[in-house]
Amino acid sequence: MRLAFLFAMALGFASIATAPPAFARSNSALPTPAAAAETSTPLSPMTPSNDPRYQPQPYVKVRNPDWAKNAVLYQINLRQFTQEGTLRAAQRELPRLKRLGVDVLWLMPIHPIGEKNRKGTLGSPYSVRDYYGVNPEFGDFDDLKGFVDAAHAQGMYVILDWVANHTAWDNPLLQQHPEWYARDWKGDFHPTPWWDWSDIINLDYSQPGLRQYMTEAMKYWVREAGVDGYRCDVAGFVPVDFWDNLRSELDAVKPVFMLAEWESRDLHARAFDATYAWSWYDSLHRVAKGHADVNAMYVYYSWNEAFFPRGGMRMTFVSNHDKNAWEGTEFEAFGKAVKTAMVLSFVSDGIPMIYNGQEAGNTKRLAFFEKDPIVWREHPHGALYADLIRLKKNTSALWNGRWGAPMIHVPNDRGAKVLSFVRRDGNGKVFAVFNLSAAKQTVRFQDGLFHGDYTEHFAGRSETLDASTAMELKPWEYRVYLGRSETHSVTPR
Repeated sequence: MRLAFLFAMALGFASIATAPPAFARSNSALPTPAAAAETSTPLSPMTPSNDPRYQPQPYVKVRNPDWAKNAVLYQINLRQFTQEGTLRAAQRELPRLKRLGVDVLWLMPIHPIGEKNRKGTLGSPYSVRDYYGVNPEFGDFDDLKGFVDAAHAQGMYVILDWVANHTAWDNPLLQQHPEWYARDWKGDFHPTPWWDWSDIINLDYSQPGLRQYMTEAMKYWVREAGVDGYRCDVAGFVPVDFWDNLRSELDAVKPVFMLAEWESRDLHARAFDATYAWSWYDSLHRVAKGHADVNAMYVYYSWNEAFFPRGGMRMTFVSNHDKNAWEGTEFEAFGKAVKTAMVLSFVSDGIPMIYNGQEAGNTKRLAFFEKDPIVWREHPHGALYADLIRLKKNTSALWNGRWGAPMIHVPNDRGAKVLSFVRRDGNGKVFAVFNLSAAKQTVRFQDGLFHGDYTEHFAGRSETLDASTAMELKPWEYRVYLGRSETHSVTPR
């Protein structure tokens, strides 16, 4: 599910911000000091510094699991991940994923798929017929439990993809509890409005019984299979108060990690550790296609810093199952900028995600309703991702959410073409420079924040950067400078 509401909001708030103040648009005179004194109220004996009404309160109340601090997500499309397309076959790949360095394995929905109004031969995994079952295409409960246990043994975590907004048409809940389903103006059950999801029907979260059922089903997989949380499909279509209560009940079983397929501040407060950075992807995609310049990224990072809470994590990615199946591979989306996008997804603020097959340089759109296995091979992108994961884990300024350092813009004289920023903490400093254009750029930087002695991560060379520094950058070139005290200064978990 894709949303571009951030930019609509940005435009709307921008118009408000540039409007003249109310008194400038009014013919009424400003009050005189004497008049203001007559209407003022007595000062409270309590000063703002000790008045509880004026104390800042943390917006994020979620307790993130400690293992998320420098975690990298990896999405597994079980149907296409191996030739067999089973959990047992996927389990055999865990040592390879451990070597790659990823931490949190996100399994796309593992439940039985509806047959009524099914799309294609095998159907969509997001059309769930039984929330307590395992799709026999993938295996059974023991296979899932074996996969989870094996992942845990290698220090990795597993989250399930959960579809709470809708079910398959032939989910038994429809017959058992028809009142739990939404109806249209004719009184008929219906798919999610405005979408072509004809293989599913919407649930109605005004029903307390549905809320309890869904909560208990999600607790079941945490308790019985040992999963470590959920990626929640179209999370914004389900009421926030449901998610808030769910999180507290899941955490009572064990600490979990929750990812929302949505882009909204309110989901970070009490329910989700991370939300999708859809507009990060969309902005960078526009830049790579030549439809926008770096100002598109400034808009994203401005809203990410000012609108979204500091402790919330935004998931950055250059591909996922939706993008790959319906819009194109990362090669189609970013062209010659694909490696630049990969590096930026790890170095800028965000929790990065890799979609299965990216490390093999997969160049095909994986079929969504049919069997279409990934063709595995050695590819330079695999080595790049492994290097980026090591960089992230060894560099505390690049960690996720509240553990990492914020991005600080470093102005330069090619601001529409070159993105430059610093992330720094008590362990050291990272200075990152990205030529986000298809032309060579010579760039000079302003202010003294970036000054210092560094090692450029990819070239391995030592450099001193100061006010005289001028960089010659090839099209789409990136450089990541590590303060020398930062290099290898942090021991990964």
